[in-house]
Amino acid sequence: MIGVLLDAQRTGINRGTSGNASYRSGDGFIITPSALPYETMGPEDLVTIDADGVSSGEYRPSSEWLFHQRIYQHRADVDAIVHLHSPAATALSTLRLDIPSFHYMVAVAGGIDIRCSDYATFGTEDLADAAILALANRRACLLANHGLIACASSVRAAYNLAIEVESLANQYLLARTAGHPELLTEAEMHDVLDRFGDYQPDR
Repeated sequence: MIGVLLDAQRTGINRGTSGNASYRSGDGFIITPSALPYETMGPEDLVTIDADGVSSGEYRPSSEWLFHQRIYQHRADVDAIVHLHSPAATALSTLRLDIPSFHYMVAVAGGIDIRCSDYATFGTEDLADAAILALANRRACLLANHGLIACASSVRAAYNLAIEVESLANQYLLARTAGHPELLTEAEMHDVLDRFGDYQPDR
């Protein structure tokens, strides 16, 4: 888990101590701590949060722990979450735009588009609610004026999905600078989804 955030920092997809990651553990989950530099973070610094939202560990959990908890409660298919403030996805989220079906790989997030949530203050119940809605029948979403969330079966898979979403956001922003991209139809996207099956960018 720490490794993927270090990789995100090295590649410039994330900066400083922004972003966080977690994985399901029993009835709760384990999450990265708040405001601790990733290069100094060790496994012993991770924070455990139980089913009641009570944390244990030397550090406070990420300020975004609440939407992690809510996603695990609502989505039995999700075992890991990565949240990044990646440049293109964050830029697109400030425009409050979904990523539409401009490219067939949008289906990698599980649907015909990648939604942008409504805006809510970080770390709040309202943000958790907004994330749940944007993630309905999806594995990833943008958070308005904030960043992205990617969900998968493992932290590595969630991180790989986050990279895919960031790439799509970058491509969509680039296409919009030249005009209005032609979108694939719902029928075309459903054909892609059928071909994808249960594909996830795990590897």
